[in-house]
Amino acid sequence: MAEFAGYNMPISYTGINEEHHAVRQNAGVFDVSHMGEFMLKGPKALDLIQRVTSNDASKLTAGKAQYSCLPNDNGGIVDDLLVYCIKENETYMLVVNASNIEKDWNWISTFNTEGVEMINISDKTGLLAVQGPKAVQLMQQLTDMDITNLKYYTFTKGNFAGVDNVLVSATGYTGAGGVEIYFEDKDGAGDKIWDAIFKVGTPAGLKPIGLGARDTLRLEMGYCLYGNDIDDTTSPLEAGLGWITKFTKDFTARNILEQQKAEGVKRKLVGIEMVDKGIPRHGYKIQNAAGEEIGYVTSGTQSPSLGKAIGMAYVRKDFAAEGSDVFVMIRDKAIKAQVVKMPFA
Repeated sequence: MAEFAGYNMPISYTGINEEHHAVRQNAGVFDVSHMGEFMLKGPKALDLIQRVTSNDASKLTAGKAQYSCLPNDNGGIVDDLLVYCIKENETYMLVVNASNIEKDWNWISTFNTEGVEMINISDKTGLLAVQGPKAVQLMQQLTDMDITNLKYYTFTKGNFAGVDNVLVSATGYTGAGGVEIYFEDKDGAGDKIWDAIFKVGTPAGLKPIGLGARDTLRLEMGYCLYGNDIDDTTSPLEAGLGWITKFTKDFTARNILEQQKAEGVKRKLVGIEMVDKGIPRHGYKIQNAAGEEIGYVTSGTQSPSLGKAIGMAYVRKDFAAEGSDVFVMIRDKAIKAQVVKMPFA
């Protein structure tokens, strides 16, 4: 166990590698109830979401979700988040990072919220992510909702494991498939759902998974972690998130990001794979062959799936091409690495 975003969280149950392989090959459960959830309701809810997020939420119909980010006034990222459309043009749920709950709430509140009822339901909302190739077929046993045929980034609501009004979405941050299960944690609902999941899952090899494997799984997919790979100083375009930055609407710092797109960014977030022995860690500097500093590592690990050391890093644009040789400074030594395409696995 360790402190994470103000919560006492499991880093691992039986070991990071074992848990990682369980999710990639079978199924695993993450308790991610620390995540934040805001309900936005009212005739102006969509207008507010359109103003504060980079993606185009007007494309969402009831039962659909999208990945997005909250740009700040300088074109950096306040947070990345999910936007769920509960009722078109009327009711939405925003799912934000645990460490940014207060920050995001305060940021969104600085905009014109007239015609919008904002409710922070983070403290009473439980969230379990059941991920892996066998996750959906196992969870289907606990509900009459058709979750087997849920398309990616869609959701449904109903009774799950005997608990009413549960939202099940075909989302997750592992790249292994599966669902995320949102519920109001009252009258022991969390315990009831957790126990039911393991009753059907344990015989099939389903395991509880900690934050350690959550990190290695998302890193193998090249998914950004807020505070590591993206933050208030990184733009979505630098981070490779141009696909969630839609210039078909007005939003915070649109003019800055539009200019970045037109002129090109000076640095880019890339995947790196170590050529020589060493593991890239957050904050390690990156040099070119001439010894010039050209960037820094944002995330890194020994990939359990590949058996290789991998990382994500911001590097100067002229070193961002696939196949470029770069050198990670590990204990004052320049260790060779190569820029590779993401996802890694």
